Amino acid sequence: MRNIALLLAYDGTDFIGSQWQNQGRSVQGALEEAWEALTQEQKRITLSGRTDAGVHAYGQVASIRSTTRHPPSTIVRGLNARLPEDLRVQDACEVTPDFHARHSAIRRDYRYLIDASIVPLPALRHMVLHVEGRLDLAHMAEALQILEGTHDFAAFTVQSPDQKRTVRTMHSARLTEIELLGRRLIALEVAANAFLQHMVRVIVGTVLLVGRGRMTVSAFQQVLERGERKAAGPTAAAHGLTLMAVHYPPGLVRWESRQA
Repeated sequence: MRNIALLLAYDGTDFIGSQWQNQGRSVQGALEEAWEALTQEQKRITLSGRTDAGVHAYGQVASIRSTTRHPPSTIVRGLNARLPEDLRVQDACEVTPDFHARHSAIRRDYRYLIDASIVPLPALRHMVLHVEGRLDLAHMAEALQILEGTHDFAAFTVQSPDQKRTVRTMHSARLTEIELLGRRLIALEVAANAFLQHMVRVIVGTVLLVGRGRMTVSAFQQVLERGERKAAGPTAAAHGLTLMAVHYPPGLVRWESRQA
């Protein structure tokens, strides 16, 4: 029995999310169908974490235990030949038997893109949130820095029986700018050991209140400290969010053709 890790990229626009569900088109479901077509194995594939409907990924990781004899390069080619165009396996490698795509991960990196231009660019409509009006980027960046470190992020998630512990360690939270299709975009980049459900999107929605002058930086800090969801901002739209990378202890995952 081998343990195989897969590096995935997908456009989340037409998926109901990454996780398999009874109805709808999921990343996990499409991947498992392609795996069965390639190997004739019916297997449950494990993902490093869930992404909501509409959320994209450049660096999602999956793992699967298999008796297939296909080398990693054949697995990549074979799966991509059977997958839909909005889902691709970027790389594959064999990992140790105790590797688990989710439980072995030590850090996840997300990016949320915002366009504050007067007129939105149609080509970016599925991956960028358009926000009308000026934003105070300095205050937004200051608010984000408050999130760095180990905190209880209860204010930035939904109440769910599946989330019994809401303490997370935010390694970095910053605001940068990137250029895409000739448009200067605001990029909110966060990295943590793990994220709660809707956590990044609620952070974005709350930071945007700061940027619009509807919440002060000190009030933002109070939201974090109080831990009450009703004090935070709205949940930002899913389509602006992308899972950029999942990190593991050094040497645990060695991609053949690129770095994770």
